[in-house]
Amino acid sequence: MSAYDPVKAPVELRGADGAARLVRSAAVVVAQREGGDGAGSARAVLPRVLSDVPVAILLIDQETGTVTYANDRAVAMAGAVRLPTPVDTWGAAAGLRSLGGEPLAASDNPLSLVASGRPVAGEPIRAPRHPTGGDDARGAADGDQLLWATGFPLSRADSTEKLALVVLLEVTPPADSHDAEQAMRALRERAIVATDLAFTITDPRQDGNPLVWVNPSFTSTTGYTAEEVLGRNCRLLQGPATDPAAVAEMRAAVAERRSASTVLLNYRKDGTAFWNHVSISPVFDGDGELVSFVGVQSDVTQRVEADRDLRAAHAAEQAARAEADESRRRLGLLAKATSRLIGTLDVDAALDGLLQVVVPELADWAVVTLIDSDDNQARVAALRHRDGRDDELARFAALQSRHLGVRTAQGTVLASGEPRLLAHLAEGYGDTIDADPEMMRIAGGLGLASALVVPLAARERTLGVLALLAGPSGRSFTQDDLDVAADLARRAALALDNARLYQREHHVAETLQRSLLPQLPDLPDIDVAAQYVAGDSAAYVGGDFYEVLDLPDGAVAVAVGDVVGHDLAAAAQMGHLRGLLRACAWDTAADDAGDPATVLSRVDALVQGLHVAPMATLVYARLERPRAPSGPWLLRYSNAGHPHGLLRAPDGSVRLLDRADGLLLGVTLDLPRDTVSVAVARGSLLLLYTDGLIERRGEDLDASTAALVATVAALPVDAGPEAVRDAVIAAAGSVLEDDVAVVALQLR
Repeated sequence: MSAYDPVKAPVELRGADGAARLVRSAAVVVAQREGGDGAGSARAVLPRVLSDVPVAILLIDQETGTVTYANDRAVAMAGAVRLPTPVDTWGAAAGLRSLGGEPLAASDNPLSLVASGRPVAGEPIRAPRHPTGGDDARGAADGDQLLWATGFPLSRADSTEKLALVVLLEVTPPADSHDAEQAMRALRERAIVATDLAFTITDPRQDGNPLVWVNPSFTSTTGYTAEEVLGRNCRLLQGPATDPAAVAEMRAAVAERRSASTVLLNYRKDGTAFWNHVSISPVFDGDGELVSFVGVQSDVTQRVEADRDLRAAHAAEQAARAEADESRRRLGLLAKATSRLIGTLDVDAALDGLLQVVVPELADWAVVTLIDSDDNQARVAALRHRDGRDDELARFAALQSRHLGVRTAQGTVLASGEPRLLAHLAEGYGDTIDADPEMMRIAGGLGLASALVVPLAARERTLGVLALLAGPSGRSFTQDDLDVAADLARRAALALDNARLYQREHHVAETLQRSLLPQLPDLPDIDVAAQYVAGDSAAYVGGDFYEVLDLPDGAVAVAVGDVVGHDLAAAAQMGHLRGLLRACAWDTAADDAGDPATVLSRVDALVQGLHVAPMATLVYARLERPRAPSGPWLLRYSNAGHPHGLLRAPDGSVRLLDRADGLLLGVTLDLPRDTVSVAVARGSLLLLYTDGLIERRGEDLDASTAALVATVAALPVDAGPEAVRDAVIAAAGSVLEDDVAVVALQLR
C-alpha cells in the first residue's frame, strides 16, 4: 500500500464533485431504457445530458473501435476532428500520452481497452493543457495536465449494438508532492476507496484465499466491516439460495488462476439478500507468482429484478397471446363446424361435414357412434382418419360395434352422458381391446395415444357419442380440448337431431302425399307414366296431384291439378278436390258425354259451395278411343288456369294445348268454360304437369315453357312415357323450387 493515507491524501478530481455523479446518473438512465440495454438510446440521450458537463466524455462504438460522440470539453481537447474516427486517431489529436510520455497508441491505451469491451476502473494519462484547464491546475510536466481515464460498456452482452462510455477527469496532485508516480498511486487508491463499487483483495497464498483488504463500499454493500471479514473467505456472503453453479464457476477461476465474472445471490450481514455482480482478476508479481486476487462487487439487485420482471412480463404476454391465438383457433373451429352442420338437413352429410372439420384440426381420427331410433341399438355411423385408412377404419368399426358395452369409453359415456378425457390407450377401451388382439392391432396402427369421448345429446336425449382420438401427430389432449369437444358435440347433436326430425317429417309428408295420389290403371291401349316430386320446401307436401280414370263409357279421363299452398292443409284440400273431380268425371260421363268444360264447372261449383279449397288450377281431358280400327283418337280438354299441356305427334313434333283457357277454380265469377276437341293420331303422347316443372325464380314463364317443348322435341320419336317423364324432370334441375306432378300417356 502507498505511504499516503488514501482517505486523507489531498488529491482531488477536478469536476468530479458533481460531474462524476452526473455521468453515473446519465449512464443509469441509459441502462434502464430499452429494457436495461443502453445501446438503443445512448446515441440520443447522452448528447443531451452530457454536452456541457465540465469533464470530457466520449461515446465509443465497440464494433468499429471508433469515437462516435464527443461532448464540448472533449471537442476542445482534440480540436476539429471529424467523427466518427478511430480511438487512436482521436487520442493522437488530443495529444494523449502515458505518464512516461509515450503516445497512447504505442502504450496500454485505456481508450482502446474500453473499445475492446474491457472496463477501465481508472488510469492516469497526460494531455496538453487546454484553455479551460484553469490557472491552478499543476501539470505532470510543463504545459501538460493530468487526466484520470475511466470507461465502462453501456450495452449488455446480448445487445445488437455495442457502445461504451469514456470519462476523462482533470486531476490535481498533492500540493506538497513532487513525485508524480507517488501522486498517481495515491490518486488511484483514493478513487478506489471513494468509489461506489466494492473492492476486495484476497491472498491465494494463504489457506482458504482469505480477504486481506476491503474498501468502505464493501461495508456499505454487505454490512460487514473490515474487521469482521479480514481473514475470512468471501463465501461468508453465500446463503441457502445462492446458485451452486455460480459458486463453482468462481472456485474454478481461482483454482485455474484466471479472471471470472458472474452474478449470484448473496446475503448481507442482516440476512437480507441482494444480487451481487462479482468480478475477480489475478495479480502476479514480476516473477509470475500469483500474489492476490482483486475483486469488484456491485449490487445489481434493481437491474436483476427489472430483468426478471421484464422476462416475466414478456412470458405473460407470450402466454396471453398464445392463449388468445388458441381461443381464436377454437372459436374458428366451432364456427366452421357449426356452418357445416347447419348447412344441411341430411344426417350423413352433417356427420361428414363435422368430421371434415375436426380431423385433423382437433384430432387425428374420429368415430361417431349413434343410437338407432328404430331398435335402440348403437352403431358406428361415421369415421375419418387424417391419412385416409378407410379399410382399417371399416374393420375397426365392425369390431367396435361388437364391443359397445359399458366397459368401453363409448359405452360408459352412452350410459352416463358425461364427457371423458382419456390419456392412455387402455383407458379408452378397457378390457375390450385387451381381449381382442385384432382390435388392439388396428387401433395401434391408427394411433391411439389420447382420446376425448363426448356425448351427442340434444333435447334431453343422448343420440350417441363422438370419440376424438390422437396418435400420429403426437398431440396430447387437455381439459381445454375436452371443453371444446363437448361444446362441439352439443352443437352437432342439435343439428343431427334437427336433421333426423326433418327427414322423419319429410318421410311422413311424402308418404301422405303419395297416399293421396292414385294407382295408375292398367289400360290395354294406353301406356301411362306418372310421378310426384316434392320440391325444396319445408313441408315437402302440398296440393299438386294427377289423376287417370278408366271411365264407365269407355273413355279415359286424365287430369293434373294444383291447390294453392305448400303444407298439410293444401294436401288435405287436394285430397278433397281429387275426390270431387273423380265423382264429377264419373257421373258426367253418362249424362253429358263427359264434356270436360261441364266437369270443371260442376267441380268449381262444389269447391265454392263446400269450401273445399280457396283456389286451385286444373286441366281435365278425355281420351276417346277411335271408332274405326285405323281412325284417330279424340282428345277433348278444358283448362282452369293451369299450365298448358303438350302433345307430341308420332313424327316427333310438339304442340301446346293452349286453347280452352278459363278461370281458376274458386273464383266467384260466373263465366262459361270451353272445351276444345283435337283428333290425335295413334302413337301420339300427351304430357300434363304442374307449374313446378317450369316456374323458376327470375325466369320468364314463356321461355321456360318453350324450353320444356324443346326438351320433349329433342327426344327420340320412340321415347315412351317413362323416358319423357324422366327427361322433363331431369331438365327441371336437381333442386326444385316447387312440387311437381307429371303424367304422360302414349296412345297405341
